[in-house]
Amino acid sequence: MKPAEVRDLTVAELNQKLSDLKAELFNLRFQHAVNQLDNPMRIKAVKRDIARVKTILLEKETRESVQ
Repeated sequence: MKPAEVRDLTVAELNQKLSDLKAELFNLRFQHAVNQLDNPMRIKAVKRDIARVKTILLEKETRESVQ
């Protein structure tokens, strides 16, 4: 997921995306624990996507509080 794609989303959509990514990360960790994970690099990608979403959420919240 590109940062430009994330910036186009609204705050509600970002919160929904964040919860979806957290659920996906939980499932990936569970699969990894029982040795059924096909692509272990997906965990790293999901973590980065979560960080991107959180960063942009924080940017939008601070921008709203300043105005």
